[in-house]
Amino acid sequence: MRGGTRKRGSTWTWYVDVVDPATNRRRQRTKGGFRTKREAQAALNDAVEALRSGTFVESSKVTLGAFLADQWLPTIRAAIRPNSWTTYRIYAETHVIPALGGVSLQSLSAVHLNQLYADLADHGRRDGRGGLAPKSVRHVHVLLHKALGDALRWGLVPRNVANAADPPRLPRRQRAIWSAEELRAFLRLTADDRLGAMWLLFATTGMRRSEMLGLPWWAVDLEARPRRLLVVQTVVLLGNEPVIVAEAKTESSHRQLALDSFTVAALRAHRARQLEERLAWGPAWMDTGLVFTQQDGSILHPGRVTKRFVRLVRDASLPPITLHGVRHSYATAALAAGEPLKVISERLGHASTTITANLYQHVLPSMDERTANAVARLILGGEQQDSTSSAVRSLSTGPAGHEEERR
Repeated sequence: MRGGTRKRGSTWTWYVDVVDPATNRRRQRTKGGFRTKREAQAALNDAVEALRSGTFVESSKVTLGAFLADQWLPTIRAAIRPNSWTTYRIYAETHVIPALGGVSLQSLSAVHLNQLYADLADHGRRDGRGGLAPKSVRHVHVLLHKALGDALRWGLVPRNVANAADPPRLPRRQRAIWSAEELRAFLRLTADDRLGAMWLLFATTGMRRSEMLGLPWWAVDLEARPRRLLVVQTVVLLGNEPVIVAEAKTESSHRQLALDSFTVAALRAHRARQLEERLAWGPAWMDTGLVFTQQDGSILHPGRVTKRFVRLVRDASLPPITLHGVRHSYATAALAAGEPLKVISERLGHASTTITANLYQHVLPSMDERTANAVARLILGGEQQDSTSSAVRSLSTGPAGHEEERR
């Protein structure tokens, strides 16, 4: 491997000759534009080291915008969920390309990204009415981190500069949830609603909205012991159209959930009502095979389901929570009831118990105290009460009592 530097006009260029092991032919790599010979020599040293270690990246003038639109988005389309790809495309076209699309992919820096995040936080909304929420800005960061990570794997950049960027921190919010009594009140008031079985299933399983709307009848077994359902597919929005995606959100989201007798009874009644609707619609019925549908059998729109929930909550005069808040209410109630963390985590479809623990830290201390007392009762039995009384008497006697105890 031979190389050197030379001056071209007012700038310096480095070059290095490399033998291609496949063809045994010599090929020269070069890069110019350095102000001094020292800068060119330092860059040459880095290039030689990269060539020897196999991390050398060919010089390219491809812009970030061209990479995202022409290479990255088309390439990853078949590898990720449709709604995820749509979200990436919208964020790229709306927020990233207009601001940084003309910057060379290899010249992109963490400074560029930090400035983008700051600008989006100040005036990033498409309607011009202020900045994006921190969560939305972080979504842009997630997009860039993944895209630049793929560019690194593909040998287009020497490093992922998003690793050094500083997206905004998300404020920790106390999630609005219902108590068990409030959940019961809501279910009592919505029992006769056309989708009453769906509201009950939300409350007794903690399923996600996308999972609920994608639930097919073939994945529900109301006769087996235990009665159960399988989470196997979801409904997502592409544009503004709901479509069925024949896969769960993640590998851990694909799960089996046992059903209680109240929920089973509600699902049986719902199935009978749906059959009546099917007969009433006749040939116009759309056979999607889903448990919860519009009256003509077509897919429920996620946004309309959420609006219906908000209206029902308002009519019930209950504290306002989001539909996702019912999932949190279920998890909180289950943990507060003393159910094992691992079981709850698996029913929620979390990838690990760490995720569940982080989400529900406010519930775990009471579980820890209950466990401490339960284990103490098991070990000490009737002696626990005697030990407690003895400890109280010891504390009440003061120093003299302790001296007497020592004697």
